[in-house]
Amino acid sequence: MHDDDPRDAAEARLEALESRLAHQEHWLDTLDRAVAAQERRLMQLERLGEAMQRKLREQHRALREADTTTPRPEDEVPPHY
Repeated sequence: MHDDDPRDAAEARLEALESRLAHQEHWLDTLDRAVAAQERRLMQLERLGEAMQRKLREQHRALREADTTTPRPEDEVPPHY
């Protein structure tokens, strides 16, 4: 029976290593999915930011054009001049 002890110990160590490896593979898959989801979200946010910037530029341009075409009250000359 003394001959089986090292084999049993090695088998127990091998099982423990296999269990740890399976656990690490599970967490690696979980982290991989999380990183992929964050990358998709980041891309969505970047597109949203770009769309907002375009919209702001368009609004700014429209305001500038409206400013130059519509006379403002302070720009009007009173009738007695």
